Amino acid sequence: MKNSVLIFSLFAIMGFISLSFITKPETTVQPGTPAPATAETKWTVDKAHSSVKFTVTHLVISEVEGSFKIFDGTMTNTKPDYSDAKINFTVDVNSISTDNEGRDKHLKSDDFFSAETFPQIKFESTSFAPQGGNKYKLTGNLTVKDVTKQVTWDVTYGGTAVARGTTKAGFKAKTTISRFDYNLKWSSMTEAGGLVVGENVDIVVNLEMNQAK
Repeated sequence: MKNSVLIFSLFAIMGFISLSFITKPETTVQPGTPAPATAETKWTVDKAHSSVKFTVTHLVISEVEGSFKIFDGTMTNTKPDYSDAKINFTVDVNSISTDNEGRDKHLKSDDFFSAETFPQIKFESTSFAPQGGNKYKLTGNLTVKDVTKQVTWDVTYGGTAVARGTTKAGFKAKTTISRFDYNLKWSSMTEAGGLVVGENVDIVVNLEMNQAK
């Protein structure tokens, strides 16, 4: 009888030990634990409804407009106000167009962009700071040729819309840079002493972004 009780006790202890390894402990959420982060949202550029344009003074008295026809970019965010957005953008220098073939060829030359050696302009954001309403300050590193400098853009958020089942977001970004900062240093002078091509370049980027599915 004693042996039977002893054997039964041994089996009971072994069963308890086995269950303690198999059973998963219950997850306990402590008060004040932050809610899980929202899943990352990815966006790509709708190139048919976006543009990259620039303006520079000519002979001091007027302005010449141009654009880049080939560009691409992405944006990711987890916060609904885009305050943690990360933006990457590239421009194909060889796609520059000012509606003048000779001028475009000059802009691609070593006097300006050296397009053969440096075929891309790149931008990588470091912050996207809300300024109230639909305004933001976008700061990041702009690389032109072999020079990288920090640039801040004034951004207007146009809102979102759904078209053909795709969520879209619109943004307009503006900034002004000195072309001399990026070694675009052609500096022919007018007879009156002004620059034939102005130093400061105004850049306007209109983007319609498609939310990735």
